[in-house]
This record gives sequence, structure tokens and C-alpha cells, in this order.
Amino acid sequence: MKTLPLLFAALMTLWQISTGSLPLPVAGDDDRPARATAQATAPAGLDDYLRTKMQNRRIPGMQVVVIRDGRIVFSRSYGKANLQDDVAVTPDTVFSINSATKTFTGVAILQLAQAGKLSLDDPVSRHLADLPREWQAVTVRQLLNHTSGLPDILVPPRAQGTGALVGEGGEESAWDTVRTMPMAFPTGSAYRYNQTNYVLLGRVIDSLGGVPFTRFITERQFAPAGMRHAGFGDSRDVTPHRAQPYRYPGGATSPAAGALQHAFDEFPAMLRTGAGINASAEDVAHWLIALQDGRLLDREHLRELWAPGRFNDGRITSWASGWPLIDREDHPAVAGIGGRRSAFFVYPRDGLSVVVLTNLAGANPEEFIDEIAGFYLPDFSVANGGGLPRNVKALRRGLIARGWDQGVSIVAGLKRQDPDFELREDDLNAWGYRLVTDGQRREGIEVLKLNTLLYPKSGNTFDSLAEAYAITGDREAAIRNYRLSLERDPGNRNAVDQLRALGAPPPAGARATH
Repeated sequence: MKTLPLLFAALMTLWQISTGSLPLPVAGDDDRPARATAQATAPAGLDDYLRTKMQNRRIPGMQVVVIRDGRIVFSRSYGKANLQDDVAVTPDTVFSINSATKTFTGVAILQLAQAGKLSLDDPVSRHLADLPREWQAVTVRQLLNHTSGLPDILVPPRAQGTGALVGEGGEESAWDTVRTMPMAFPTGSAYRYNQTNYVLLGRVIDSLGGVPFTRFITERQFAPAGMRHAGFGDSRDVTPHRAQPYRYPGGATSPAAGALQHAFDEFPAMLRTGAGINASAEDVAHWLIALQDGRLLDREHLRELWAPGRFNDGRITSWASGWPLIDREDHPAVAGIGGRRSAFFVYPRDGLSVVVLTNLAGANPEEFIDEIAGFYLPDFSVANGGGLPRNVKALRRGLIARGWDQGVSIVAGLKRQDPDFELREDDLNAWGYRLVTDGQRREGIEVLKLNTLLYPKSGNTFDSLAEAYAITGDREAAIRNYRLSLERDPGNRNAVDQLRALGAPPPAGARATH
């Protein structure tokens, strides 16, 4: 299932990471690399690759910056910041980074910890009064990594948009309402992304930082990092050089998706710790360099920032302190991902970071940042499978050698060689959909078909296959697979909506629920 809310969709394919696997880069005390931009010769083919990616994903405007060993080695601007007035993207253009703002909030909390004002394992009630009884044992760390179990103050949208506050619409009403709502699950027992966590973190920063969190982040992060254009705001604010955000109906980017439309962001003040920053890619790059060279956090607290949390049973969480974690055997990363339009990955083992900001909701740059990194890490290149998990790489080699329709027999052979061989549903889903959106439609559909065979009881595998068929214009196959998805998951609201959009009423037993 790929048609998901802007604030949440990009987080669905992230993996878990093990403690201590992300060593920190070293910068000399007298060598502050963020002060300089060293434009090296771009790797052969990178510029053409990025232009093709923009064309395939129908992205109006984009900035890309690559950092290597503490210096910017690649910075390019592409396309249009504003189509109606024919305004080009320049290095000074700023984009909304949406939920990637949470990484800045994580740094702010660690800055307070470094100053001795809190510990990540403090109950939040130690720093905030008048919380509901069920909330009082939730720790600061559990807010940061979304294991709090708190009810969500934001009702997610059904497709595009930023959702709506619970209650009667205002911030005060939302706060009063969410305090009466039941917990989603016992604290520390599960993961669920929600905005209440970051509302509370904003209040902690307000209280312990001595100034409103927007000012705290401006003074303690934007300024020392040299982020000349960064600030807080949404579509209601007059922001100089801000790229106009766009979308296609339903979030899809295929030629069949329909005409390009304006997208509108509304981030109430209480939610801006979770989604409020606008910045250029070079701003973000300078911030990443400052973060790693000691100007924002010392090494001990940077290590804690990127350390995964743990569930009550000891399992590792998929988030660190405001940062999604991407685990794999080679080149693990920490990430900032926002709005299906902006993302940045840091590869600490490799001294490499990649920033991609776009003005298209649905561009999903988190899906191709690894491929950009592959131009600098040869074993990580697209030709070698990029950032795919090891078992998916093995499947990929077999499909290329024997044919993309031979997935079942290839998997059987890999299992004979290694009885423990397993392909994760989410990994195949992410790869197959990426192939489809990148123009390899036949190959992507074969991968998604294989996923339905390996996971025949999953409504999500059939939903994703249906969406791929819809992108390619095969209406009948899309309808058939959406119905198969609903047979397995009658509560799949996306399938209900998409069937109606295709002119095919859903089965009578389908439950259109959140």
C-alpha cells in the first residue's frame, strides 16, 4: 500500500538497527569543514541520472547535495521552484522538509541533555505538569522514538494533506481532547508514529530551553551551522525563496495520475517541532556537517542521538532520537524523511551524507538516495543492487540471470542452498514499487506478484500490486487485486477508495475504517 498520508508514508519501509553499528566521523578541532564548500568533479553519470529520475518521477524542482568527509562535494539545483511564474530552483531556494524537522528536535533535546537539564530516560512528567495519569511514566526517549503509546493529536488525512487536529479544530481544543483519549498501546510495547510525542517535546524545549522552541533551534542550530535561509513556516507564511509545493491526485506520479496541482501545508504552532522547517539543501548539508564536527553536540551525545531505543522486551526500535534508522549489512544509515518530498541520509561508517529536497509530494527521494550514494560507494551502486538487503540482492541476481518471471523457482533454489533464507514482505514491497515508479514497470510488477505468492494472506501485498497495475493503466488487473486485498483485509480503506475511483464498487463486506 503506497497511497499514505504525507507525514507518515515515508516511514513505512524503514528497518531496525543494532546498537553501536554507527561509528562517528572524526573532525579535527581546528578543521571546521562546514565553513568551506569543495566542489569536486561530479561522478560520471550522476547528473544524467538525477535528470532522468526527475523525469520519471515528474518532479518539478529539486536540490541535491552530497557531503564527503565533512565537505560538500556536489551541489546542484534542477527544475522549477514555481511553475506558474517560471521561477527556476537556485541554491537559495528553500523547501519544506516536513517531518524531517523531527531530527532537529532530537538534536535540541540532546543539547538540553548535554547541558545537564534532562536525561532521555526521565519521565516527561518530571518536566511537564498536569499530564494525564497514563502519560506520566512515558520517558523522553519514548517520545523521541515513537514507542510512547500516546493517542495521536493529529487525524491523518486519507491521501494528500497534513491531516487535522482532533477536537474542534483549534490547538487548545486539540490539547484538551487528546488528553481524554485512551492510550494506543502499553507504553514501550510497540511502535506507532504520532505527533503528540513531538508536541510534548516542544513543550519540554520551551520549558527547559528558556525560550520558545523555534527560537531555541534558530539560535542553537541554524545560526552556529550557518543555515542562512532556514526558518519555520507553512503555506500561510510569506517565506522568501520558498518553492511552491505540488502534488498529483492521490499522490501518484505516473502519467495516468492526472494534472499537477498545488499542495498546501498547514502546520499549527504546536506541531512545528514535528514538521515546520523550511531550508535549502545546502542549509541542511551545513547542519549535518556541524552536527558531526562537534559544533552542535559532543561525540558522546551524538552517539546517544543516533542510538536506537529498545522496547520493554529488549528488542531494538526502528527509530533513534528523532531519526529513523536504516539497518542493513553494508552502509547502514540514519535519516531525516519528510512529506514524501524531502529526505537526507547520513552514512556514518562511510563519511558520506546525501540531501535531496523536492517540491513534489510523492517524489519520495528516500527511495533513491541510496542510488545517489552508490555513485560514491562502488559496491553500493545501482548495478550492484544499491541499498537492497542482502537476500533481496540474491533474488535480484537470479531474476536478472534467469528472467523476472522466475521468482518462485529462484526463491526455492535459494532456500535449498540456505534453509534460513527469507525475503521480508516490506523489503519486496518497497523494491517492487520503486521499480515501477522508476519506469521498470514489468520488472516491478513481477516482484510485487512474487510478494503476493510468498505472502498470500497479506492484504498489503495485493494492494501494492493493484496500485502498480493502476499506474501502468491495467484497470482490470488493478480492480481484481484491490478486491483480493479487501478479501484479506476488509478494513483496507485505501482499497475501498481506489476501487471507487476506478468505477468499481467495493465488495459489500468491506469496512472503510482507519
